[in-house]
Amino acid sequence: MTIELTEPLEGVPDPLTTATEFAECAAALAAGTGPVALDTERASGFTYSSRAYLIQIKRTGSGLFLIDPIEEPEALGPVADALRGVEWILHAADQDLPCLRDAGFVCDELFDTELAGRLLGEPRVNLAAMTLEYTGYLLAKGHGAADWSKRPLPHDWLTYAALDVELLIDLRDEIELRLAEQGKLDWAREEFEAERLRPDPPARVDPWRRTSRLASLRNRRQLARARELWLARDEFAAKRDVAPGRTLPDAAIINAASSNPVTEDALTALPVFGGPRMRRTARRWMAALDRANALADNKLPPLHGPRSAMPAGNRWGRSHPEEAERLARARATLTEIAEAHNLPIENLLPPDAVRQLCWSWQPTPDDDARRTAVDAALRDAGARGWQRDLTVEALADSLDGE
Repeated sequence: MTIELTEPLEGVPDPLTTATEFAECAAALAAGTGPVALDTERASGFTYSSRAYLIQIKRTGSGLFLIDPIEEPEALGPVADALRGVEWILHAADQDLPCLRDAGFVCDELFDTELAGRLLGEPRVNLAAMTLEYTGYLLAKGHGAADWSKRPLPHDWLTYAALDVELLIDLRDEIELRLAEQGKLDWAREEFEAERLRPDPPARVDPWRRTSRLASLRNRRQLARARELWLARDEFAAKRDVAPGRTLPDAAIINAASSNPVTEDALTALPVFGGPRMRRTARRWMAALDRANALADNKLPPLHGPRSAMPAGNRWGRSHPEEAERLARARATLTEIAEAHNLPIENLLPPDAVRQLCWSWQPTPDDDARRTAVDAALRDAGARGWQRDLTVEALADSLDGE
């Protein structure tokens, strides 16, 4: 039977905003028992930062708390301390862990209900679908893409946020039982630990090259204009904490870079730049264009950024047929294993690890040496023990066409 849950069973708490309230919350959490359910709300697409604008916490014996970390972020220490040594339950931890770390929270043990759903082969792993499947409750949803930097937060938004942790402990317990039934609990524990310890990704090289439609620019001078506009936009967006695309759209960058307006009047005659708000910042964008146009030819960016030594797998067929055939055999082998264990193939092994293995593989006639080499390559690429146990032998047999 499906039960619609429109608000937490004990109501929606008011957001906590002060050091005193945070200290009281910390004391209550420390007095609770068992794991703690957490979630965060960010303002993706609205703000430059990826910080948490609301932190939701629930623990048995403690209650449910909504923490507004904006006014006194330096006072969150007691709450963070209360959660040390406690298992955290998160849904899609890769989304929440970075901003929780930024807020001073340290996770010592993790249970990721979304990742567990993937290991269980669930067709839908969003929180609402899994809560319905495992608890019978239908959560009221609808504000995930809202601008959570807004203050005050509307009551229906707070309700939505509170519901994200209301049943998370129950969901975790039901999922653990299912993982144990399928013999996947140890796999899950390995995955959770790998996610907990995953470092933040390194900074991108030339992030401006991800500008939409950059490939439409025809020469290095135009690329230089796009780069300077992108850098000026990024600096301005960071200063104002506004999403870069809301500061200046990619399409406007490409248009100005290709048309090369040489005066502010010419710039503001272009689409987007002519609006009242954009006119006020026209000098900033014009200065960026002037910097690009003043560059010596030997200072212009190359037409193409750094390229990986390994091309994308879908481009191997023409220039690297042997590697392409090896990759096809490996994928067929992995598909068979994944289906046998009711797993998405991307959770059976990291796709990048498979491509790198097939690209750099050196054939060897010795079976033991081949399996040892496959195991070492996958381990070095970050594959967990359970993944290697399932795949090494079959991959070793398939790589050389056996």
